[in-house]
Amino acid sequence: MARQPRLVIPGLAHLVSLPALAGIQPFAEPGDRERFLAILREAAATEAVQVHAYSLLPGELRALVTPQSEAALGRWVQALGRRYVSAYNRHHRRAGTLWAGRFRSAAIEPGRWTLLALRHVDGATADAALTSAAHRRGGPRDGALADPPEYWSLGNTPFDRESAYARLLAEPLAEGEAARLQRCLGGGWVCGDDTFVRRQAQASGARVSPRPRGRPARRG
Repeated sequence: MARQPRLVIPGLAHLVSLPALAGIQPFAEPGDRERFLAILREAAATEAVQVHAYSLLPGELRALVTPQSEAALGRWVQALGRRYVSAYNRHHRRAGTLWAGRFRSAAIEPGRWTLLALRHVDGATADAALTSAAHRRGGPRDGALADPPEYWSLGNTPFDRESAYARLLAEPLAEGEAARLQRCLGGGWVCGDDTFVRRQAQASGARVSPRPRGRPARRG
C-alpha cells in the first residue's frame, strides 16, 4: 500500500514525533541532550521552522513547531536527525541510525487545540531536564523557542502567563483530548474541531481525517 502523502500546512503549529529504535535511548546523558538541542535550534533557524516546545523522551523526540513552508518541516527533521546521529555515534563509538523510520506529524488548529498540543509536549515528562516547560514556568528563557499566540493570550504580564500556564500543566489533559492528539499524530491527520477539519479537507483536496469506522450507511 502506498504511503499517504504527508500533510504540512505552512503557518500552522504541527505536533511532531520522531521515534527511536527499540532499546535506544538517544537522550539519556546530559551531554547528548545538550548536543541535540544545539542541533535542533540551528536546524530550526536554517530551515525556517519555529520551535514552540520539545520533550526528549526515553524513546522519542516530541515537539510542537510551526513550519513557514510546506517543505520546511521535513527538511528540519532530516537535518536534526542526520546531524545528531553523526554526533551521537562519534561520541558513543557506534554505527547506524537511531531512528525507527519516518517521523510523524499532525497539523493543529489554532486556539484551543494548539494550547492543548503545547501542554501535551511540555507535560510529557516531569523531568525538567528533558522538556521545554521551564521556559514558560518562570525558569530560564530559551531564546530559540517561540511562544505561540495561545500562550501569550494567557495573561498580560510574564508573571500572569507563567502562573496560568503552570496551573494548566498541573492538570493532565482529558483522556479524550490526549487520545485525539495521539491518534492524529499517528495517522498524520489534522487535529481540531470538526468545522476546521472540514475546511482543511476542502482547501487541500486531500483526506485529512480518518474514515468513519464500520460500513458506509446504505442510501435509499
